[in-house]
Amino acid sequence: QNRCDEVYITLNKNAVPGDPRSPFVTSGVRIGTPAVTTRGLVESDMEKIAELIWLAATDFEAKAAYIREEVTKICDRYPIYR
Repeated sequence: QNRCDEVYITLNKNAVPGDPRSPFVTSGVRIGTPAVTTRGLVESDMEKIAELIWLAATDFEAKAAYIREEVTKICDRYPIYR
């Protein structure tokens, strides 16, 4: 969650159903789609966002600047207000 916050991707930690750990120990993340669908993003944009989340999780130090740049490009293509 913190890494994604640093590269302008918002998601939140959540419990996973059936996880034997305490509900206070979150083991998953919730990625909501209403914000992106409301802005008009399409399937290919969602695939790119998934790739960027993966990079944030697996190669953050090397890719953080690239991820920020790509997220900014997507947001610029789909402004909240036109």
